[in-house]
Amino acid sequence: MRAEIAASNESASALATRFGVTEQTIYKWKKRESVQDRSHTAHRLQTQLTPAQEIVVVHLRRALLLPLNDLLAVTHEFISEKVSRSGLDRCLRRHGVGNLNALKPAGPAQPHKAFKSYVPGYLHIDVKYLPQMQDETKRRYECLFSVS
Repeated sequence: MRAEIAASNESASALATRFGVTEQTIYKWKKRESVQDRSHTAHRLQTQLTPAQEIVVVHLRRALLLPLNDLLAVTHEFISEKVSRSGLDRCLRRHGVGNLNALKPAGPAQPHKAFKSYVPGYLHIDVKYLPQMQDETKRRYECLFSVS
């Protein structure tokens, strides 16, 4: 539809009636060079940090793994007092370091143990109740021992 509008020689009012849009939309598409959607992000982002300061903040986030509030305190103290918490959060998200948990290194998975490791001299007893069968009058159980 946009390509037809751009290539058409009809009047704006005739095209607007045919496509069910306003004449302003017709004028907009006639003067554009491309028929693709443009980004809705502002071309000039309103930030309080310079690009060099943003690089420092991003590096601090990656190196120290600081939460947002702590990073904001450091930024206010040493980089810029003007930056807001939301502005700092947008900066971190823009640079791909908004999620602190994604930056933390994954530790090795602990293997599952049957018993907790105790200091020598302890006795660990696990009591497990077994299901009561129909022909039984009371519940049975089994005990598992571990000596350290």
